[in-house]
Amino acid sequence: MRDAPVHGALASRLGELLELRTEANERFFAAEAERLARLCHRMAERFARGGRLIAFGRSPAARSDARHVAVEFVHPVIVGKRALPAIGLAGEGGDLPLQVDLLARPDDIAIAFGVEEDFEQAARSVSLARDRGCLTIAFSPVGAEWEFEPPTADRYVRQELVETLYHVLWELVHVFFEHRGLLEGRDARRVHDAGASSFLYPFLGEREHELEPVLDDVRRSALMKAHEVGALREQTLTDNCDVLTDAAIELRSCLERDGKLLALGNGGSATDAMDVVADFRSTNASASAWPAIDLTEDPAILTAIANDIGTDAIFSRQVIAYGQRGDALLALSTSGNSGNVIEALGEARRRGLLTIAMVGYDGGRVGSEALADHVVITRSEHIPRIQEAQASAYHVLRELVG
Repeated sequence: MRDAPVHGALASRLGELLELRTEANERFFAAEAERLARLCHRMAERFARGGRLIAFGRSPAARSDARHVAVEFVHPVIVGKRALPAIGLAGEGGDLPLQVDLLARPDDIAIAFGVEEDFEQAARSVSLARDRGCLTIAFSPVGAEWEFEPPTADRYVRQELVETLYHVLWELVHVFFEHRGLLEGRDARRVHDAGASSFLYPFLGEREHELEPVLDDVRRSALMKAHEVGALREQTLTDNCDVLTDAAIELRSCLERDGKLLALGNGGSATDAMDVVADFRSTNASASAWPAIDLTEDPAILTAIANDIGTDAIFSRQVIAYGQRGDALLALSTSGNSGNVIEALGEARRRGLLTIAMVGYDGGRVGSEALADHVVITRSEHIPRIQEAQASAYHVLRELVG
């Protein structure tokens, strides 16, 4: 039986967390859309000259963002987008300044995460990259050419706004590849059209434009995307309010009984699993640290299982190794149909784990077949927006667990 006062308090808190996100999202993108458009143009010029995106972050949460932005640029999930070179650098590679010094070239784009929490490693890396001739981006005052500081002190909301921002950069930098005449660089004549992905840019006409009209189109597209994620975040947190509060209560109970949380996902969802684990392992004034394991973390295990058995087993084999009755599994999937996610959820249930899934579209198989005890559905078919709303959902879950 539900404890009505507890559920009521958690639901009220969830509403407060949604309101905080809605207000910050509106303020941030209304203030920054113009600069975002101009940054997209500058980034496109760098890519046209053969530059790469170099993302770096030292802390566990910053590492997840560096990995996330890199995978989005290298592995475009929308038909018609071209792959763009991006490298994610994190603490496991050693000191960030040394890594940046070894890899950065003058035409590259350097983007720093977690500059306020890594004992100035990212700050020194930004300075080094800027001296090298890189275009530099950061989300706190650190001396980067392009700084976008979210209008909130809440670390989870800041990270969500930054994720939307780099998704918008990834989506809209491609607009300028349609307009070769607006790019400067040796490869500008070879960049191809957005093609099948042109539906993402509803304000673009078919004729060549001067720069300012295209920048205005991109600015409006950025505002539209921010509005879309705001609405999708509201749907996710409102429609799934009972699911999230129930999951938080049961997950807290598991953790208090010495259980642990396992987290998993593919691609961008893998970086979300990294972030989930970083958040549960960390503590602050209102939250305890809890044991959590990232099933995407060890490339030796992942590649061994994928090579010897197949990719569908990469997570379920780890559930066999790590999962025990009384533990919990959080699975992230934009489609709800990923074979390795479904296999892991099945194995977790057989072993008596609490199962939580966050999925997009209509829920896929995970939702329609109720393959998890608690299924949070983000009703969209646009992968970047799904991931952004899911970030809000798992951050809220973390806060409700306490």
